[in-house]
Amino acid sequence: MAKVLVVDDEKMIVKGIRFSLEQDGMQVDCAYDGGEALEMARKTEYDVILLDVMLPVMDGLQVCSRIREFSNMPIIMLTARGEDADKILGLEYGADDYITKPFNILEVKARMRAIMRRNTTPDTAHKNRVLQYGRLRIDGENHQVYLSNERIRLTSKEYEILDLLMHNPDKVYSREELLELVWGKDYPGDARTVDVHIRRLREKIEENPGVPDFVLTKWGEGYYFNAH
Repeated sequence: MAKVLVVDDEKMIVKGIRFSLEQDGMQVDCAYDGGEALEMARKTEYDVILLDVMLPVMDGLQVCSRIREFSNMPIIMLTARGEDADKILGLEYGADDYITKPFNILEVKARMRAIMRRNTTPDTAHKNRVLQYGRLRIDGENHQVYLSNERIRLTSKEYEILDLLMHNPDKVYSREELLELVWGKDYPGDARTVDVHIRRLREKIEENPGVPDFVLTKWGEGYYFNAH
C-alpha cells in the first residue's frame, strides 16, 4: 500500500485529494503547514509527498530543501498557475516534479503513479551492476553513488539521469529523450526540467560544475557522459 503525504494549508483541497487517493487504496497522511510536514517526513518514509509551495510556518521550498538533507523520497510540488519561477525553484530545491493549480486529480494520480512505478521497478539490466569512471562510482543494486568513496545523495530523478548516462557512455541524449526516458513519455513538462536536474547533478558530482568532467553538453544536441 502506497504511503502519501499531502501538504496544503487549504483544508478543502487536502480533503479532496485524500478522499480520491484513499479510493485508490493509498494510505494518506495530511499536514497543513511546513513545520508539521517536515516533522512527519522525518518520522515516515513516504512513497510520494504532494507539497504546496505557499505554506505557513515554513514554505514548501524550504520544506523540500530540508527533506533533501535526509531523504530522497519523491516530492511533487503544487504551484500556482503561471508562476514559472515557483516551478523552476521547486526543481532547484530538489523536487522531482511539479503540478500547477488548479489541477485535475486524475493528472495528480497519473504523475504519482509514474514516479512510484519508476522507483519500484528498477531496470533489471542495471541491477547488481557497479560502474566506475575515475572518482565516480554508481552501485546499481543499492541505488547509491560515490565520489572518491564518499556517498553522494541524489534525488530519484538525478540518480536516474546519471544511471542512464553512465550505462550509455558517450551517447548523446536530447532533452526530449531524457524527458521521455526518465519522466515518462506522457510527462507534460518541458526541457527546462532536464536542464535544472542536470545543473543540480553537476553541482553534486563535478569538481567544477561550470567546467564538468563527467556530464557534458554537446551544443545543439543534448547531454552525454564522458567516459574518457
